[in-house]
Amino acid sequence: MSLQSQTQNMKSLAELLSRDLGNIHGARESGPNGDKRTFHTKGRAFLSALAKDLGLAEKRVTSNYAGIAVSGEVYLRGMWSDGDGLYIELAQPTIGCNVLHYGAITAMNGLVRGQYRTISLTKLRAADYAGLLLELQGEIHTATNAA
Repeated sequence: MSLQSQTQNMKSLAELLSRDLGNIHGARESGPNGDKRTFHTKGRAFLSALAKDLGLAEKRVTSNYAGIAVSGEVYLRGMWSDGDGLYIELAQPTIGCNVLHYGAITAMNGLVRGQYRTISLTKLRAADYAGLLLELQGEIHTATNAA
């Protein structure tokens, strides 16, 4: 996707994550619907394009719709060809304001090495996609090389 479309996706995701995605407003209580479904669809598309823009050699994008009272999560696990990897989780916060959590991994099914880093709803709303790419590349390569 283009820089412009990913910037717009960041704004859309920030708007969705500002709403109560766990409230289904009388819709069917089992399965995804409404804004929650839109969040998961846009979230998977955003993370897939992010993986491509980061130059990940291998990627897996999944989502967990969870129950009716929560937003669920959208995940990206990916590896660069040099053996460094990245884990990202996008979800509506239950406490606080951080909506994107990420960390370095050394295997597709591996645990995050070191600390999770976070990005707030305010920062996502600012929609600096180029800045996000630089932050993710720099932090992850620094974390895996230091470990």
